[in-house]
Amino acid sequence: MAHQKSSYSDPTAQNTSHFANSGGAGVCMMSSTWRDEQHPSFINFISSFLSANSFRLNFVRIAPDLIFNCGGLSISFIFATNWNCDNIEPVFSRVKKLKEQFAHLYVVVSLPTRDQNDSFVRSYFKYSLELGRPTFVPVQDIEMGFEKIVKIAHSRGGIVLLYEARFSFHSGSLLYTRYSAACKQRDAISKMKTERQRSVQGMDIFLGVVTSIPSIDYHDANALNQAIGSIEAIAKASKEYILENTDLSADKAEMIVRFFRDPKFYLNPKIN
Repeated sequence: MAHQKSSYSDPTAQNTSHFANSGGAGVCMMSSTWRDEQHPSFINFISSFLSANSFRLNFVRIAPDLIFNCGGLSISFIFATNWNCDNIEPVFSRVKKLKEQFAHLYVVVSLPTRDQNDSFVRSYFKYSLELGRPTFVPVQDIEMGFEKIVKIAHSRGGIVLLYEARFSFHSGSLLYTRYSAACKQRDAISKMKTERQRSVQGMDIFLGVVTSIPSIDYHDANALNQAIGSIEAIAKASKEYILENTDLSADKAEMIVRFFRDPKFYLNPKIN
């Protein structure tokens, strides 16, 4: 979708009474600067999506692109809707600045093409960001990105998403699928803590296995995790695939392939 700056009229202006009564789930504050950089049809989609999920939308001057207040918690988002492979430095400079100012910050990045995805992976490690601080959420398109944002806000606020909206810019249709009724806040928080703990434990196991491969360090392990995925997927990956999708050297890619596939290599004792 093309992104363009344009004079923008508030999409809620024609439905003031509806939005005045909404906001049961919380409030979404949108940066007026970020709003003006988006296509008006995308802002209309956001407005409708928030309304369906009982969020009130306000346009204000804020440093992040979006801030959600729900369940007594504020969650901030940087939403990069147009990844420019030739000009990534401003994005990461902004991330490094805002992560020190906002405790609960997420970075959602729309990467519809393979070139953009490869650029993002290379840039993530180039700028030496601490894993998970902040959390990056790559998505294939901007609509999916905003749905992810609302789901994160609901989860952190301890509320289950009431509606899921799917929007088609071609037909202009907005379809709603009702989710289950809202669960109790403490149950949602407990589930989140459990899932986070499992995720951390799983990552520790992954790093332990991959860094046991000779010459593979934590940077290499994180690159493999981002670009290829599980240990099983890495074991099946060819040398060419590893070189194409990561910044690992040819020697390291060869070492990984030998580690998983060459019995003469992995059955022999290693003396460091």
